[in-house]
Amino acid sequence: MAHVLDIEDLRVSFDTDDGEVRAVNGVSFHVNEGEVLGLVGESGCGKTVTALSVLRLIPSPPGRVASGRIVHRGRDLLSLPIQEMRSIRGSAISMIFQEPMSALSPLHRVGGQLMETLMLHRPVSRKEAWRTSVEWLDKVGIPDPAARMDAYPFQLSGGMRQRVMIAMALMLDPELVIADEPTTALDVTVQAQIFDLLLKMKSRKTAILLITHDMGVVWNVCDRVHVMYASKLVEKGPRKEIFEHPRHPYTQGLLKAMPRLYRKTDRLPAIKGQVPSPLSIPSGCPFRDRCPFAFWRCPAEVPPLYPCGEEHEAACFLIDPEGEKNNKP
Repeated sequence: MAHVLDIEDLRVSFDTDDGEVRAVNGVSFHVNEGEVLGLVGESGCGKTVTALSVLRLIPSPPGRVASGRIVHRGRDLLSLPIQEMRSIRGSAISMIFQEPMSALSPLHRVGGQLMETLMLHRPVSRKEAWRTSVEWLDKVGIPDPAARMDAYPFQLSGGMRQRVMIAMALMLDPELVIADEPTTALDVTVQAQIFDLLLKMKSRKTAILLITHDMGVVWNVCDRVHVMYASKLVEKGPRKEIFEHPRHPYTQGLLKAMPRLYRKTDRLPAIKGQVPSPLSIPSGCPFRDRCPFAFWRCPAEVPPLYPCGEEHEAACFLIDPEGEKNNKP
């Protein structure tokens, strides 16, 4: 399948009063046409920073892309003039932000913001832009969509604002949709409606990068899964392979912590310890202090991504092909 997006050795840093924070450290992956790629991990692992880097929305200062390439259809987005980058945002690549109140203008009506997005990228009249905006508000489940066009964001509930953001991201039929926790504020019925919309777009060859911590959602909608921990990718592969044969101890811990209908105990298994501070990532494997299988190599070396199946890789010395020879002190 053709790649819509290629991210190559991306490194993003933030300068703080306490020192440099490496929010994304050497991340590489691609997104194919017509697939949903799930990017999962705990809060603060670098998922959202990776997504914002694609659209060059990292605030600078204090943030900066230290190195790497982000390639869309053969063009490195990091080297494009800002005017050309603006034409790509929302049109070829759109993003559903996690915080709709900060993404929508509080001073402008919802309808005006939707229409402006459409008219900025498409040669349509105001009448056509109004009609299309109402249609999309209806598609994302907003009741009485024509009346809501005159509302300000603060007059809508958090769930409705989120649906406005989803409509704004999808109405231009982009090649790539970056969805950052798109259904966090929505009830289960509306969640199903939104994911149905996303999957319909996938059937039209739209690529979707879904950022989430909900492994249940990942199982239901994703084709491939990438797992991040402490600014690095620690495992990636086809969804079925990741769920049935997780190889990295962190991925195994995430899956064990999923709620299940039939479980022998009431308490969910937890991964011991805490995510390390981005200012003090431990040497070697960043997961070593929380890993039940850590041994002498883990603090001494950074594990690369080892192949462990068809299109399946994990950054763990336990699956090092050299195995027994290298795993002994």
